[in-house]
Amino acid sequence: MATGKVYLVGGGPGDPGLISLRGVECLKLADEVLYDGLVNPLLLRHANAYCERTCRTDGPNGRILKQDEINQRLVDSALAGKTVVRLKGGDPFIFGRGSEEAACLRKHGIDYEIVPGITAATAAGEYAGFSLTHRESASMVTFVTGHEAPDKEGSALNYAQLAASPGTLVFYMGLDNLPRISQSLLDNGKRADTPTAVISRATTPQQRTVVAPLNEISDAVINARLQAPSLIIVGDCIAQRDELKWFEDKPLFGQKIGITRPSDQAEPQVQRAFQLGAQPVLMPAIRIEPIDDWSEVDATLRRLNEFDWLVFTSINGVEAFLDRLWETGGDTRQFSGLKIATIGSSTAESLAKYHLRADLVPDKFRAEALAKVMAPHVAGQNVLWARASRGRDVLPQELTKAGATVTELVVYQNLDAESFSEDALTALENSQLDWIGLSSPSIARRMADLLPDSAKAQLGKTLRIASISPVTSAAAKDAGLPINAEATTYTWDGIFEAIQTAPPTEKSADAE
Repeated sequence: MATGKVYLVGGGPGDPGLISLRGVECLKLADEVLYDGLVNPLLLRHANAYCERTCRTDGPNGRILKQDEINQRLVDSALAGKTVVRLKGGDPFIFGRGSEEAACLRKHGIDYEIVPGITAATAAGEYAGFSLTHRESASMVTFVTGHEAPDKEGSALNYAQLAASPGTLVFYMGLDNLPRISQSLLDNGKRADTPTAVISRATTPQQRTVVAPLNEISDAVINARLQAPSLIIVGDCIAQRDELKWFEDKPLFGQKIGITRPSDQAEPQVQRAFQLGAQPVLMPAIRIEPIDDWSEVDATLRRLNEFDWLVFTSINGVEAFLDRLWETGGDTRQFSGLKIATIGSSTAESLAKYHLRADLVPDKFRAEALAKVMAPHVAGQNVLWARASRGRDVLPQELTKAGATVTELVVYQNLDAESFSEDALTALENSQLDWIGLSSPSIARRMADLLPDSAKAQLGKTLRIASISPVTSAAAKDAGLPINAEATTYTWDGIFEAIQTAPPTEKSADAE
C-alpha cells in the first residue's frame, strides 16, 4: 500500500474567510481531518472527510489528545495510505507545535506539506483597529509566548529586554498570566501609561477588546470578564484604534443567527452573516435530495416542444431540472420555443450559469404574484412547473383559472431534517442564539417540531424569529412560532435587512 501524505494547514485566527486557498484545496483532498480546539468548525464545510477535534480537556466536543498521540495518529493514518489534514488555528509554526509534528513525520519517512496560516497576532490587531507596526510608533514587533512549557525550569523570557523594546509586544496565550506579565514589564521599566489591549476571540463575532494603560489592564480585563483565547498587545500603536476600528462597528456584530437552509446550500447566507458581523449557526430544518425515480422527468424532457412556458419556483428546481437535461443528453437548444418564468430574482439569477434568462419575474417573490403576472399570457397554453415533492398549490390553481393547462413535474425532494447538530442544540439550549431565519413554510413547520422546549420558552425574548415572507410568517404562526421581523424583499438578504431594522430586545440593549 502506498503511503499517504499529511498537510499541516494553518486555519487562521477564527474568521473562516481567512484560511488560504491552498488550505481549502487540502481540506477538499483529505480523507481525514484532525483539527485543534481553536479552529472554527465552519472550516469543515470544505471537507468531505472524517473529522475529529483534538481538545485540551475531555468534554462534549471531543476527547483530549496529547501531542504524542496526535503525532502517532498522523503517522498511522498516513501509513494506512490516507491523505490527512492536520488543521491548526492561526499558523502551524507560530506557537502551534507544527514543527514538532513535521519532525515526527520526517522521522517516519512520511511526505508532508506545510500550508501557512494567518497568525492570530496580526489578524487581532487589524480586526481591533490598529497596526502592530507603524512608521511613527513602532518599527518592530515581538511575538512572545505568555504560556511557557510547564516542565521548563525558570523562564526563558528576558523582561528587561522586552520592557526596553521600542516596538509592539504581542503575548500569545497569556490571559491567565496577565497580572504577572504586566507587573514584570512595569518592574523592568515599561511606562505605566503604555497603551495595552487584550483581545478575546479575535476576528470572530464574539471579539471583545479591552484597552487600558499597562498598570490598569489587569483590573480592566477582570471587570470585563474576558475569556480565552486572548492576546495581549502592548505598545503605542494601540492609539490608532479610535480612528481605525471597523470590525466591531458592523451592523449585526456579535449576533448569532440560525441559518435554516440545507447546509450544502447555505454558503451565501453564511458569507452574508459574516459580512454583517454576525455569527452564523447552521441548523438546517429541511434537506434536499434527488428524486428516487427519474422516469417521468426523462419522458417529459423528451417532449419539451409541447410546452409554451417553463416555470421555476426555486433554485433547487432550476438545478435539478437542467442538470438532468444535460445528464440525459439534452441541452438548452430544446428551450427554443419555451418562455421561462421564475418566482424571484435569486431563482432567475441561477439560470445564468446555464446561459438562460427569465422572461417573467414578479416584483413580489411569491406564488400569488407569479400567477398574477403570468395570467395574461397563458390562456390556451401549456405550462410546465418544475417543482419540489411538496409545497403550496396556489400557482397551478391560479394558472388553471387563467386558462392554462398546467403539468406539475417533481424534480427534487424536499424532506424534513431529522434533528439539529450538537452545536446547534447546544446554542439553543444555552440561550446562545439571537435570531433564527425562516425562509419557507416547510422550514417554519419543521422548526416548530425541532425546537427544544427550553428554546421555545425564550421566543420573543432572548431568541427571536425573522421570516422571509407573509406566507412563511403565516405557516410559522400556525405552528406556534411568533414572528419578530418579516422581510419586505422575499430573499435571505431581506431577512438580514429585517433583523437589522428590528428594535433591540432588553438583552441586546443592555449589551450596548
